[in-house]
Amino acid sequence: MDEALEAAEAVEGTELEGPLVMLFRVIGAIMILAGLGLWLFTEMTLLWVPALLVVVGIVLVTIPGIAFELLGG
Repeated sequence: MDEALEAAEAVEGTELEGPLVMLFRVIGAIMILAGLGLWLFTEMTLLWVPALLVVVGIVLVTIPGIAFELLGG
């Protein structure tokens, strides 16, 4: 966990914070759309795959911005 905090603090010192957060948000939005597409438009028997995609996508959309705000102070 300490390594993750050190990496976040290293990124915070540069000007990559904004683009990095936006990259995570775009990837999260794509994962949400992919999960919803799998759930709605295919006949999958394993419903945990689309659910996992949606949950991970929501985490990627929300957590990076909050983490950088908390670390940035």
